[in-house]
Amino acid sequence: MRSAIDFVFKGRLSCESFVEFASHRACRLDLRMAIGACSSETVSLSIEGPDDLLDAFEMACSLGPYDCIILDVLRGENLERRI
Repeated sequence: MRSAIDFVFKGRLSCESFVEFASHRACRLDLRMAIGACSSETVSLSIEGPDDLLDAFEMACSLGPYDCIILDVLRGENLERRI
């Protein structure tokens, strides 16, 4: 099944580095990605693709690039409106 899910990654982030990392993972998993807010504490992304691959994307990004520390991941629909 194909879904569209919003993710919010929280932690100590390098916006540029994290977005590049997430974009690379989305491309490798053949997912569509749209960037929402991006700061040194929060990055929000909307991802579309098969459910299993969305899970793989979440796992990969929760580990993050070497210069980011991910402390929490929120996943759901319309997360930006609720934060």
